[in-house]
Amino acid sequence: MKKIIVHEANLETRAAVLEENQLVEFYIEKQFEEMVGNIYIGTVMNVLPGMQAAFIDIGMEKNAFLYVDDALPHNSEAINKESVNIKEVLHVGQNIIVQVQKESFGNKGPRVTTHISLPGRYLVYMPFGNYVGISRRIIDEEERSYYKSIGDNIREKNEGVIIRTLAAEVSEEQLREDIRFLRNIWINIVEESTKGPIPSLIHKDLDLVSRLVRDLLSEEVQEFIVDNGFVFNKIKGMIQYIEPKWSEKLVLYTEKEVIFDAYNIQKEIDKAIKRRVWLKSGGYIIIDRTEALTAIDVNTGKYIGHSHLEDTVLKTNKEAAVEIAKQLRLRDIGGIIIIDFIDMESEEHQQEVLQLLEENMKKDRTKSNILGLTQLGLVEMTRKKVRQSLDTVLLRTCPMCDGVGRVISEEEVSHKIEKELNSYEEYNSVNQLTVEAHPSVIASLQGRNGERLRQLEKRLDKKITVIEKDTLHFQYYHIHPKS
Repeated sequence: MKKIIVHEANLETRAAVLEENQLVEFYIEKQFEEMVGNIYIGTVMNVLPGMQAAFIDIGMEKNAFLYVDDALPHNSEAINKESVNIKEVLHVGQNIIVQVQKESFGNKGPRVTTHISLPGRYLVYMPFGNYVGISRRIIDEEERSYYKSIGDNIREKNEGVIIRTLAAEVSEEQLREDIRFLRNIWINIVEESTKGPIPSLIHKDLDLVSRLVRDLLSEEVQEFIVDNGFVFNKIKGMIQYIEPKWSEKLVLYTEKEVIFDAYNIQKEIDKAIKRRVWLKSGGYIIIDRTEALTAIDVNTGKYIGHSHLEDTVLKTNKEAAVEIAKQLRLRDIGGIIIIDFIDMESEEHQQEVLQLLEENMKKDRTKSNILGLTQLGLVEMTRKKVRQSLDTVLLRTCPMCDGVGRVISEEEVSHKIEKELNSYEEYNSVNQLTVEAHPSVIASLQGRNGERLRQLEKRLDKKITVIEKDTLHFQYYHIHPKS
């Protein structure tokens, strides 16, 4: 059973999804910052044939990025996309309606598309989609055919719909109501695009709490717990519209202890931003992010097993497969992912681990694709990147190491100090030099029994005084010359 827990504080919403009391999804939304799903009327600023892309001014600090595939009409399957030049599709100064697909990442602006989609509770409406899609979680072929026929019945010409998993709980008439509601939203969006200034926001997607109600609230959810009275009443109103009997699932948390501490969520979040994740057996996984991909390494760690090496390796890899699926979902890691499981000689064991990884990735609402083992024995997979990952939201680049994860050693810093001290050799007016640095750097500068520093004083013919400062980071130091 699932629990959804929402914490409101300081103009920020934090939400946790628990499955069997284990944290599996975590979301943070600061007011006015969420962009994915928003629809803008913008202006084409640059068209780049070499990249087959364009930059669109949507009124944000950074221009949005639009690929040619996302600019072509939905019904362009017959077109050879490789032969299409983006200049045939877009031109500078053109006004265009676009929807944000991906948040800004680093120096990149948001990625947008002209393929508009409006999510409802039971289906996703695409004004120009012209096809019927079925949720991949609906796997029974008869069910898929049944919902395909319903989709064709309720959509109009050139419209597209994707039937969501929750559609299994409702009638065809409720699906018709859902598409009518979304169709009216689209009509209003088009009208709005003709009224206001360009560029401007013409449709804002639901906030985090509303999306949780729309996308996750179902029979599977045992409790929906919030610690804010205003949010409680807002959700209550939505539930009355969706399914009044689910009102009993909604709980207002009023205890003094912070809600995330009461449900042990904060401890799990703290673990989720660490590089190393321990497995129950004593093994562990290491998660390293780079700009191009995420690398995950599996190690036996403290686990030595009780029988054969192959059994030890298999057990560790199986534990790791379950944990990796959980961590990808919890940390919201997207893009290319490379997993280095411990080497397995048995092909049967390899397939067993891969199958377990696939089964656990099915619990993830974000689309992923496991490509299998490479010739080097690495598992290649991808996971759709939509929003910023958890570590990007909660962490900042270290100002000392600039994100590389390593800093200059004390010995190297002491060499820098020595080099700078040598530059005072020709200054006859300087008789004394004072060095302030971290104790470990001072120790390196002094050398064994202070011999290195004495030789330096002798060579420079100057008195050198050292001052240890615990408050200084060992990369930083100060040199003060005195006459």
